[in-house]
Amino acid sequence: MISEKLIKVAMADLNIASNGEVLKTTGLGSCVGLTLFDPAKRIAGMAHVMLPSSSIARETPLNVAKYADTAIPELIERMVALGASIRAMQAKMAGGAQMFTLPGQTDSLRIGPRNVESCLMKLEQYNIPLLSQDTGGNFGRTIEFSSNDGILTIRSVQHGIKEI
Repeated sequence: MISEKLIKVAMADLNIASNGEVLKTTGLGSCVGLTLFDPAKRIAGMAHVMLPSSSIARETPLNVAKYADTAIPELIERMVALGASIRAMQAKMAGGAQMFTLPGQTDSLRIGPRNVESCLMKLEQYNIPLLSQDTGGNFGRTIEFSSNDGILTIRSVQHGIKEI
């Protein structure tokens, strides 16, 4: 995907794009790259979610982009401030892998699947439909999201390139 302007989204970060800009994040293992898109306004947003819930946060001040339950509302708020409509928003996501499996593993170590579940619950609260996802597995991903057409490009060493 070639664009005049590439906006990088770091781990535990979020950003918005418009006017054909492309959002990109790398290193999605158990993290989830959640994207939102208003097709009428061509406003896109991306959050690189590391953990499912801010209830476990110990940092001060709180990094709202780090947690699914705080990143998604913040992303929506920023997109609305730029002119997007919540009712028009559509979501896509990638990541949420189970990178390591250990014998006797507890639910607390299932970070990838829990990140996916938390993102889905938050989208449901806002009535934002999830159009497609490429989640799970045991491999990392890099994603790019176009504010021009809402196409999410997913790259992985194991599975090549695909668009959703």
